[in-house]
This record gives sequence, C-alpha cells and structure tokens, in this order.
Amino acid sequence: MAAERDPRASRLEDDPFERTRSPSSHTRARDDGNWRQPHVRVVFASNGQGGQPFFRVFGEEPQPRRVYIHKGSIWHFSRIEIEHLTQATLAFSLALAFMSVGGIFGALNAPSEFIRGGIFWMIPIVPAFIVHEVAHKISARHYGCWAEFRASPGGLRFGVILAAVLGIIFMAPGAVMVMGNTTKQQFGKIALAGPLSNIFLWAIGLGLILLGLETTEFTYQLNGNKRGLLYLWCWGNVGLGAFNMIPFGPLDGRKVKTWSNAVYWIWVSVFAGLIWFNLNILPNLLPNIS
Repeated sequence: MAAERDPRASRLEDDPFERTRSPSSHTRARDDGNWRQPHVRVVFASNGQGGQPFFRVFGEEPQPRRVYIHKGSIWHFSRIEIEHLTQATLAFSLALAFMSVGGIFGALNAPSEFIRGGIFWMIPIVPAFIVHEVAHKISARHYGCWAEFRASPGGLRFGVILAAVLGIIFMAPGAVMVMGNTTKQQFGKIALAGPLSNIFLWAIGLGLILLGLETTEFTYQLNGNKRGLLYLWCWGNVGLGAFNMIPFGPLDGRKVKTWSNAVYWIWVSVFAGLIWFNLNILPNLLPNIS
C-alpha cells in the first residue's frame, strides 16, 4: 500500500487530489471568505490552451492541448515558461536595438551603435516587461489559478519586423495564461497587478535619481538631450503600465474596467499624473550631463 502523504507537503505544493482541507498557501483564495468545496477538477480551455482572445488578435491559434492544474509553489517557473520568457525577452531586445538606430539600415551603417543602443534600452525596459508579466503570474497563483507566460510567435515577428523597417516599437510579446475559478474582482486584480508593478518600479527609479545615482557616463542622445538609464527606467515603466491600461482587446485595462469602472479610472488618473510628472518634473531632478 502506498505511503500516506506527508501533511507538511501542502506547505510547498497543492495536491489536486487532496481537497479535504484548505492548503495553507491559499488561506486567502477567496476575497468573499467562501472556501472552495472539496473536489477534483480537470480544466479544459475552449481551444485547449487558453488565451484565445490574445492569440486571435496577435498570433496563431495554439494546437489543442490538455491543460493540467499546476501543483508547484507560487514562485515556480516551468521549463516551457522559461523558454517562452527568454524568446520574448530576446525578441524585445532586438526590436529595441533596431529602434535605437532607426531600423535595419541604421544597424548596417553603424553596427556598434546598434549594439550599444540595444544594450542601453534593454537594461531599463526588459525588467519592466518581465516584472509586469511575473506580477500577473504571482497574483493569479495567489488565487489558486494555473498561470504561466506564453510568448506569441506572431506578435514577436511583427514587432521585430516593424522595428527593423520603421524603427518604432509596437510589440505584443505574449501574455500570462490564467486558468481556474476566480470571481470578477479577483480576475480584475490579477490584471491590475501588472501595471501596479510598473508603478512600483517607477518609484524605485525615482528614488535612485533622488539619491543622485543617475548615470552620467553611459548616456543616450534623446530628443537633443543626453539621458541616463534611470530616466529611461522611469519612462519605460510608466509607458508600459499606461499602455496596458487601454481598455481594449487583450490588454489589462479591459479586464480592470470590466471589474470596476471606479478602480479603472482611479489608476488611469494615476498613470496620467505620472506621465505629467515625467514630462515636467523629472527632467529637473536629473544631473547635468554634458
């Protein structure tokens, strides 16, 4: 006979076959205080993988695949998820490098500037993207959902080609796919977690600027002025968060607005204020870079 399951195991992972008591990691799984009834559940998405609206707009439909409830800890990243995050990060960095020199012809004429510009933009922008997606994942796992990032091959190709041809960034690198039972409020909070993480990162960048830690050597010519990494850090996080608050398509803003109009407009107003701050106050806080 198989050995009895160690009762301490639920501190590390959720057992989908053990629902006789609530795991300690999900003590707040329901905001309304109602526990899930003990049951065993197998989830199937309509197309077998989830995220159908995202892929319908930005990429190919995934092939049907059975979806399993993830049993790992809230910080677990599967091998497939790490691969997809890596693909999205590399494609995003390549697009940023093309943007820094105005496209593929600028890269061919000045390969050193292509590499330098890519590194300069990648340092502040890529963390904003990764932390944004991980915030969605952690929030979803907090509510007991299966959640993993999946890249969009079509979105990545489109973004890199657009940056190479026109020198501008518009990319849908992927999304965190969420499956599980949630209330409308919980799903709205999962969506809002991404933009809020960007506000948190913006505050860190502002704090470092106020401490006088803005770089004065590794700079980039932007709109006729030399700017450092922390300046782009602040703009990158505000820009990414504000863009995702647009209430259309698969963006976070639509999910937040579906949950609560009041909450949506409060955070839209916050992002509008941060954009105003970056335009009018932030440049005056920067050191003189000649």
